Amino acid sequence: MTQPSPPPDIRPARSVAELLAASPLFDAPVHPSHALDFLGREGHHLFLAYADGEPVGFISGVETTHPDKGPEMLLYELGVAPAHRRLGIGRALIEALADVARERGCRGMWVGVEPGNRAALAAYRSAGAVGEGRFAMLGWELE
Repeated sequence: MTQPSPPPDIRPARSVAELLAASPLFDAPVHPSHALDFLGREGHHLFLAYADGEPVGFISGVETTHPDKGPEMLLYELGVAPAHRRLGIGRALIEALADVARERGCRGMWVGVEPGNRAALAAYRSAGAVGEGRFAMLGWELE
């Protein structure tokens, strides 16, 4: 009989050093000045998941507000190291961010995800997210 995985160790990120140590989890290397800026902004949240003392996942969220909607949490990005996927780490990270959103008075939480990203969709659905239809995401490079 296999042993269930222990619950992931989820902690809020508090320092640039923590984010630099978790840099392989991000899309690109962590830039120290951007990390410091993110951590210093009110309404910006980042949690790290650890296994055996090493970072294996992260989630970031940004509080937003709008005149007709009030405060909401944008789940900005979720990343889990490939060797640690399908162990409940993504779900635990999502739940940690949702708890902060509730504590901060957010009326909801939302995320944009590519329709073909099965791993992300599974993680979001396992944490209670429901589909709200398809949409197109457009962007501008401003640099």
